[in-house]
Amino acid sequence: MELLLGLLTGFLFGFLLQKGQVLRFERQVGFLLLKDMTIIKFMLSAVIVGMIGLHILANFELITFKLKSTVIAANLLGGLIFGIGWAIAGYCPGTAIGALGEGRVHAFWVILGMLTGAGLYAEIYPYLKDTIASVGDLGKVTIPEVLQLPPWSVMAVFIAIMLLLFYWFEKKKL
Repeated sequence: MELLLGLLTGFLFGFLLQKGQVLRFERQVGFLLLKDMTIIKFMLSAVIVGMIGLHILANFELITFKLKSTVIAANLLGGLIFGIGWAIAGYCPGTAIGALGEGRVHAFWVILGMLTGAGLYAEIYPYLKDTIASVGDLGKVTIPEVLQLPPWSVMAVFIAIMLLLFYWFEKKKL
């Protein structure tokens, strides 16, 4: 049942990516050049909906969060590699798969590159585990815990900031 649910939500997400036009190469490049904020609006909308939904499920004890350690150096390095790959390829992982689903054959090479990168990461992880992957290890913490505030308060502030950002994007026609 979980696999079927995952497949259905994957199809729904792909459909929304396509309808939101975030699979288009020109949208990807427009975002990377900070000229088109369609992708960031889409992503932040998904984050807001997911954040609220997951916390509602957690409040009703239908799910429990299983946190991973927050490791500053690993997050920074991973984000840098992700950003460079996105800038070079013109796609992030989800949009590359969606673009391939739309028939954009060049996205195959991006996916092949991602899989190669994942394989290389798996090979060098034992070395990274003892070096970069331990620098700045804050443990299993959340932003509300660090701020010593209730999660719903932090979410409310985050949502308010995002709505102001969306408004500014629309006003600037981004």
